[in-house]
Amino acid sequence: MDLTKVTHIDNVRLSDDEKKVRIIDQTLLPNKTEYLELEKLEDLYEAILKLRVRGAPAIGIFAGYAMYVLSLQSKCESFDDFYAEFTKNKEYLDSSRPTAVNLGTMLKRMDRCVLANKDKSRKDLLEALKEEAKAIHKEDMEMCYKISEYGLSLVEDGFGILTHCNAGPLATSRYGTGLGTIMLGTERGMTFHAFVDETRPLLQGARLTSYELEMAGVDTTLICDNMASIVMKQGKVQACFVGCDRVAANGDVANKIGTSGVAILAKHYGIPFYVFCPSSTIDFDCPSGDNIEIELRDPEEIIEMFYTEPKALPQTKCYNPAFDVTDNELVTAIITEKGICRAPYNESLAKLFK
Repeated sequence: MDLTKVTHIDNVRLSDDEKKVRIIDQTLLPNKTEYLELEKLEDLYEAILKLRVRGAPAIGIFAGYAMYVLSLQSKCESFDDFYAEFTKNKEYLDSSRPTAVNLGTMLKRMDRCVLANKDKSRKDLLEALKEEAKAIHKEDMEMCYKISEYGLSLVEDGFGILTHCNAGPLATSRYGTGLGTIMLGTERGMTFHAFVDETRPLLQGARLTSYELEMAGVDTTLICDNMASIVMKQGKVQACFVGCDRVAANGDVANKIGTSGVAILAKHYGIPFYVFCPSSTIDFDCPSGDNIEIELRDPEEIIEMFYTEPKALPQTKCYNPAFDVTDNELVTAIITEKGICRAPYNESLAKLFK
């Protein structure tokens, strides 16, 4: 098995002609691998909203390329008109998913690039935007490797590791964040047994994480979300690995719905609960998890998606939050590309990043 194909999944990049954004449509995995090339604003927005591209770091990379591709299409003659159009496009894309901080962070980074090059020719401005988007992508690759290296200091050969949602190459750019340690360790000859929560209702664990791990040759067992407790109680799990979409300044963590439940179970059974994230995911302007907006999604995802027939009556109400917040007291450590942070997180995060 060729592991280079696993750890370098080509999930988001510019098209060969560099006029479109090319992505794997993650909604079709694992049964079908289909690439999309997008250039229209509405299609770029829809790709984020409908999770064709997903994972906080991958969305950030996608946002950089999207703003470059949209800027290529501008017919505005003056910089002021160009920037007004750029801002409108940026704000529209930013509205697609409110919880993950990387989307807004990378859109702001592209905005700063525009302003820093406003006195240059249009050709040079566009070139600067393209290089900035590529830099975002390259930095994410380097970040994933560093996070994975730090993560290896927390595990031993033969560990059972429980995962929730997906934080592997598909959600990032290379090894992944939450899965990076497993991927890198496997590449170096270590053995792990991964217990993969299916992650209802969108099944990112079943569709994506188990797919990535199986390709990498990792001993993988898929479990329903409500089976996490029994495998922990049976002593099969020595660590829990998750990624995240936003970290508040106090160390509260927003991640895919169900993450906080895993953390509570891990605390009960004395199992370390590790959060893996890039520094771009840390929001120092957000004091605590109470300040994180939780995205509510379509009820159809609960009762219709992945089913041939609806699994509830049409009049049945559904509550479908995409994320929950794990209190910092449940987090054993937060692993970043700059090091490992432990409680108190308001001190350790600030010391490492401010």
